[in-house]
Amino acid sequence: MASVRYVAIGDSFTEGVGDELPDGRVRGWADLVAQGWADAAGEPIEYANLAIRGKLVWAIVEEQLEPALALKPTHLSFNGGGNDMLRPRTSIASVADAFSLVLKRCDDEGVTLILLSGANPSAQLPLSRVIQRRGDLLSAAVVARVSERPDVVRALNWPDRELSTPPYWSEDRLHMNARGHHRVAARVLEALGLNPPEEWWSLPELPPAAVRGATYYRAHVGPWVRRRLTRTSSGDGREPKHPDWVTVEPSPHETASS
Repeated sequence: MASVRYVAIGDSFTEGVGDELPDGRVRGWADLVAQGWADAAGEPIEYANLAIRGKLVWAIVEEQLEPALALKPTHLSFNGGGNDMLRPRTSIASVADAFSLVLKRCDDEGVTLILLSGANPSAQLPLSRVIQRRGDLLSAAVVARVSERPDVVRALNWPDRELSTPPYWSEDRLHMNARGHHRVAARVLEALGLNPPEEWWSLPELPPAAVRGATYYRAHVGPWVRRRLTRTSSGDGREPKHPDWVTVEPSPHETASS
């Protein structure tokens, strides 16, 4: 059995939406962390990812937390609340309570919690000031819940001003692109005390998103509004991409150089 067994739970941020591979699969920061962890350790790790796009924070906790803990991980990463922040009348305290419950259950099971705050998309979104304010409040509330817990691994992305700029975001302006996911992965690995590839912090810029103006609203805002009106989610009917352990081997060049 591998000495590191890492499971990720969350929404589209953790599933990897925005970092689509040529074959249509999504990768994302958690996949990158698993590979970077194996490379840094020079040995295989076990990795699972139960995250599903569109989930509210309490749905993540109720649907993903116990199945994740049942896998007997050594480490569990958690992020949520981004979808809650886009809805009116969101309770910051209720979202923060979800983080507290995840920490308690990790304590119960002897699992190290990797706590992430999401990247900040507000600068390029409609209602940007509202989203910025809610995100600031949520980030502060969650950090306060773990202020006396130095054992919790923190990878805080919301305050990263560089990450909030357009070159790190996909066409929909709500999900990071491959460049953004690599930067988040670098931060997680650094928080774990590992050395990420230096280039992950700022890969070469991708071509700018071409969808603007009315076309952007038709392509991305309209479908989001329709889902809210019909009470549906982009994750309805989707299954986790890695519901059970997959073995992540060190990259061949990393093994050769270690």
